[in-house]
Amino acid sequence: MPSQFFGLNTAYTGLLNANAGLNTTANNISNAETEGYSRQGIHSEAAEALRVFTTYGCAGAGVETLSIERIHDEFYDNKYWANNNKTGQYEMKDYYMKQIEDYFRDDSTIEGFTTTFNKMMTALAEVKKNPANISTKAQFVGFADNLCEYFNSMSSSMEQVQKDVNSEIKLKVDEINSIASELATINKQINVIEIGGGTANELRDKRTLLVDQLSSIVSLEAKEYPIVDTNDPDRKTGGNMYIVKIAGGQTLVDTDQYNTLECVARTTSEKVNQSDIDGLYDVYWISTANHQIYEKICKEGLKDDPDFKLEWNDFVKFGYTTDKAKYDPCSEFNLYNASLGGQLEGLIQMRDGNNSENFTGKIAKIDSATSNNAAGQTIRQIRIEVDKDYLKDINKLTLSDTGGVITLANQKFYYDDWKFEYDATNNKYYYTMSINESKSRAVVPGQFTGKEADVGMPIKYQGVPYYQQQLNEWCRIFAAAFNDILLDGYTSEGDGGVEMFVANKASEDSQYLFREAKYGKYIKDENGNPITTDANGNPTNVSTDGSYTVEMRQDSYYWMTAKNMDILKAIVDDPGKMATKSDKAAGSDEYNIAGRLIDMTMNKNVANYRGAATQEFLTCVLSDVALNAKNATTFYNNYNNIGKNIDNQRISISGVDNDDEAVNLIKYQNAYTLASKMIQTLTEVYDRLILQTGV
Repeated sequence: MPSQFFGLNTAYTGLLNANAGLNTTANNISNAETEGYSRQGIHSEAAEALRVFTTYGCAGAGVETLSIERIHDEFYDNKYWANNNKTGQYEMKDYYMKQIEDYFRDDSTIEGFTTTFNKMMTALAEVKKNPANISTKAQFVGFADNLCEYFNSMSSSMEQVQKDVNSEIKLKVDEINSIASELATINKQINVIEIGGGTANELRDKRTLLVDQLSSIVSLEAKEYPIVDTNDPDRKTGGNMYIVKIAGGQTLVDTDQYNTLECVARTTSEKVNQSDIDGLYDVYWISTANHQIYEKICKEGLKDDPDFKLEWNDFVKFGYTTDKAKYDPCSEFNLYNASLGGQLEGLIQMRDGNNSENFTGKIAKIDSATSNNAAGQTIRQIRIEVDKDYLKDINKLTLSDTGGVITLANQKFYYDDWKFEYDATNNKYYYTMSINESKSRAVVPGQFTGKEADVGMPIKYQGVPYYQQQLNEWCRIFAAAFNDILLDGYTSEGDGGVEMFVANKASEDSQYLFREAKYGKYIKDENGNPITTDANGNPTNVSTDGSYTVEMRQDSYYWMTAKNMDILKAIVDDPGKMATKSDKAAGSDEYNIAGRLIDMTMNKNVANYRGAATQEFLTCVLSDVALNAKNATTFYNNYNNIGKNIDNQRISISGVDNDDEAVNLIKYQNAYTLASKMIQTLTEVYDRLILQTGV
């Protein structure tokens, strides 16, 4: 049977419960504007009743306050993370596509392609009117130079966009590492508190907020599992495993452990596209063990051993094997994973997007013999057959001119050089690649014949490489057609014509010339197949069986890009070298060549760019830019609005409502007052019982 003071203890539990409710309400009100805070509520239940062995059976023992818990629904967290991932992706595209759209503008405030091109053509029309006048030719050459400067500037602008995107990729990778570190620390703190019987509400809120931030950068999956005591599976340990996986199931955080991502810059000899900037980042998982191995390499002096040539980039990408030790490579974080998602995917598509037009083919032949380059490294030639139209036309080619990394049968190798060949007998196109086996630290096996060969990845988005390729393609098509007409004519004085549009060499103060007797001129036959001719128009490299090859690396317009397009110095110094007539014996007023040049820009049968005349360049490219920019803006706004709606649903459950808290304040205040009055009443009862009845 309970004591006479049983009622006092019962009222006391009510006082404690009301006090917990008031404190929780105060905490909710204080954090009403705190980002990521989930409102809290007290979890109470009636205390276990006592048997009093009377006719009424049991007596209530008051209330038991079990815990203070956050009110949160993980269902809305997962919905928010999935949508936030899409929002982040299109946010990046929207931002950078607007920049590219601004670069291609041509209006009253910015003088773009159309304005520059029309001014050049107006000056050319003046040359046609007075072909013997040096001043009109000089004026035209000046406007032609402005056109070159426009493309030089556009290429530099695209490079700057790519550089900015690349820098932001590193920032996002660093942010992922920072969040992973914080999550691991918080997970440990949560388990310390909850294994001891507490509830780490604020830490859980902070963890959810960090995952919110991470979800905008990369796709993720976050799950929590209870830690089970194998000796007593039914016992609740209070601890939990919290695992975060990113980019389609790669573990970033496992409770209080986490993995690190590291950006490794590509060298000049690792470029994917001809117009890529140096130093584009690849990303790798770097484990603690890998770092320890590298530190050991440095500590033992192996890095300086002439038989152990090793740099961190090489260690990360390829690993290294010698007689002294074997080191495994770090695993690559696939930036082209279809499940990458988030801002990182948007940035990668902007930086590397090639409209799915990467170098790809099948290995047709692997030379059994090898040779050595100037550095004494082993080189093996392999022949790759290609069938993509964009790989058959050098004007569209983007393959790096400084070497790179090629994937042969899913194994990476370095290549130093390449040449393009056309086999007229079989109507097939080949690329002969010079594989550097010494640098690759691997031999190309003979059984690779027939296997896939790829440089870069097909990325179905029109990013910076795509627009660089479009700029290069136009410059090559226009320059080739323009130069061919000039080379087919004569100056007013009867001298042979010279080419006007050339390319500046990067490593020396000279220019690429595209019609030299030494190399020949790149053209196509009536079927669109590439051939070469010498300076007199006679075919070169023709074999006895009628087949011929083109070694594109020597004399083709591949060497011309939007970045290095320029005017021949000889014409700049003497505009009179510009051809204007087609008949050497004709008078100086004959303007047939000038007329053909004007017609060439408007006639797609003479110079064809994407099925249109060359003067339609801006219309063609701007349609791509405008469509991509509009799509990015539309999708970003849509996903952003959906995200706000999901967040509102989430807040409706876990957010603090001041009106609700005001009601709770009054409710718990009244409960506290009544519990206090109950204690006061019982105090008076005990006073009467003890002091006045003499109990």
